[in-house]
Amino acid sequence: MPPGILERLRDAPALRAVAGEPGVWLVGGAVRDLLLGREPRELDLVVEGDALDVARRAAERAGGELTVHQRFGTATVEAGDLVFDLASARRERYPGPGALPEVEPGATIAEDLARRDFTVNAIAVAVADGRVEAVPHARDDLEAGLLRVLHDRSFTDDPTRLLRLARYAARLGFTAEPHTAALAEQADMAGISGDRMGAELRLLLEEPQPAALQALARYAPRLLPGLHADPDRILAALAAAPDDARRDLLALAAAWRPDDAMLEALGFTAADRRILAAAARAPELRAALDRATAPSAVRRVLRREPVEAAVLAGGEKAARWIAEWRHARPAITGSDLLAAGLEGPAVGAGLEAAAEAQLDGRAPERESQLAVALDAARRLPPRG
Repeated sequence: MPPGILERLRDAPALRAVAGEPGVWLVGGAVRDLLLGREPRELDLVVEGDALDVARRAAERAGGELTVHQRFGTATVEAGDLVFDLASARRERYPGPGALPEVEPGATIAEDLARRDFTVNAIAVAVADGRVEAVPHARDDLEAGLLRVLHDRSFTDDPTRLLRLARYAARLGFTAEPHTAALAEQADMAGISGDRMGAELRLLLEEPQPAALQALARYAPRLLPGLHADPDRILAALAAAPDDARRDLLALAAAWRPDDAMLEALGFTAADRRILAAAARAPELRAALDRATAPSAVRRVLRREPVEAAVLAGGEKAARWIAEWRHARPAITGSDLLAAGLEGPAVGAGLEAAAEAQLDGRAPERESQLAVALDAARRLPPRG
């Protein structure tokens, strides 16, 4: 361990709370990031022994509350803004491909590290004295920028590691070492549930793009059938995205066009599925935009579509809609039309006509918009 690595965290509240406790180790991504000179996202602490006893004493020192997860041998300490987890060192056994692991506490730190996903995440530092424990190849792989599984059944035991491989490749700028890459390409996805894969996929979408989707297409080409992570297309979509666009879904939609059943199986919400389905219609929307001869016609094409679909449709008309036209509002409101004697569908038809006339420059001010709205209402067919 290079000098000063653990010292960077000496003032971390989580480490102060466990100071003096034997058998406490900082593990995983935090150690990896510290060795790479990065700021850790979070601190993971593993206890050789009873993590719950250590957590109780840590909560007392921090003046916080303790939540115990007895089944998993873990506990969460919360004290104001301070929140951290402690877990007992454990062994894991997978009863079948893709199944959740059976957990056995009472392990050594070496046994705990051996159950992890990649060598670079299987390094631990003793909080008490800075002693380092690591699996074979871990330090060399970290220096070489390589992602290596710990054993040949890694992706069979837990296929979600395929998505983590892509996530870490994008985040860290690492590549899979050749044997790991070969194992990934041959991995069988049959044992993984849709919900678990979907949860990992959504985490992957939060990583740097297009690198994460490119890594997924490279290392796990069978995971998302039809995934085509064209970096230019993804970068162009993200560059055109307004602040209110869902950049994660936009990146995915630029690379993949799944059906709704697939998205539902992956646990995407109805709102997210609507965005992705609309984005998949981008070629049809672009064709309709090409036929549009006025801003009002562009409005008819795009006003009910998510902004992500407009981004992927592309072109000057979509760009004007995103930046300008979609924000335009007529000076009149429904109250004005009610006061003028309109009711029911006539109010909506009048507002729609006023909005279109405003966009086309035919009714730039309130009086002309009101006139357009009243005329549109008069031309509605009689009700009933």
